[in-house]
Amino acid sequence: MGRLCIPVVETTVEKALIAIKETNRLADLIELRVDYLNRVRLAPLLESPQKPFIVTNRREEEGGQYKGEERKRLGALQEAIDLGGDYIDVELATERSFLRSLIRNKGETQVILSSHDFLRTPSPKELQRLFGQMTRLGADVVKIVSFARSWEDNLSILSLIPFARRRRQRIVAFCMGEKGKISRIFSPFLGAAWTYASLSRVKASAPGQLTAGEMREIWKMLKL
Repeated sequence: MGRLCIPVVETTVEKALIAIKETNRLADLIELRVDYLNRVRLAPLLESPQKPFIVTNRREEEGGQYKGEERKRLGALQEAIDLGGDYIDVELATERSFLRSLIRNKGETQVILSSHDFLRTPSPKELQRLFGQMTRLGADVVKIVSFARSWEDNLSILSLIPFARRRRQRIVAFCMGEKGKISRIFSPFLGAAWTYASLSRVKASAPGQLTAGEMREIWKMLKL
């Protein structure tokens, strides 16, 4: 599927269209962060990309910008499904009735079920339990992201990748923060579906996110 996903974090549709055009040259996938938009108009945006497209409407509790009504937030994801989007990303913490409805009505769209911990990295056993919850709900892709408080935290999160591969489950897993950068770099080479990098430093969507240029340069140096 590719290795590098670049988020588009613009406030207007017009700016997002420009960013998508630039991102198409650098990314294997593009993530549209709907929560950054002042006014959501998905149709023109979903018509523009050449690469697979992820629609995300991240709530504030998990590092996003969305502060409004939950039904409206998830309505944007259902609209992405109705428009034939490649992927939607929805949080595991979403109210179960809404979550099950999205998964039940996903059509050809694949659902990325995600969990973000901005305080710590859980133990490997906790991470595996979290993984189990997501797979039982029917995730097409499991995404588990935690905050690295120590270098060892990278080992805990990266151990999920072979764990998922043995179960034939696609996964995205890495750590945030300065100490988590190493997991962002190496996760695709352990078998993660992709990793994330920003278009530029000012367009980062999470702590510790490298730019696409930095990521590809590191991979080139390491001959990966």
